[in-house]
Amino acid sequence: MTAPDLRDPAQRRAYRRELMGVARTERYWGIFLAMIGIALLWMRRSGWATVPEWLAPVAIGLGIVLMLIGIIHRMRHHRRRMRGE
Repeated sequence: MTAPDLRDPAQRRAYRRELMGVARTERYWGIFLAMIGIALLWMRRSGWATVPEWLAPVAIGLGIVLMLIGIIHRMRHHRRRMRGE
């Protein structure tokens, strides 16, 4: 695979779309889990639900880990593409 020519607007647009698709699932699930964790934390603090204390921080932590995994995969893909691998 050759490195994209980022000076060409069409290739830059195509490469941007390609990068948006790399590890998309991990990144979106990470955001989703973090938001669920924040909602659980808010519901517990406001008295709306009785969920275990450990559930909200675990969901937020897993969400952050998934987002970081997605970011690392995307970064590695970008490095390989720029090297022409």
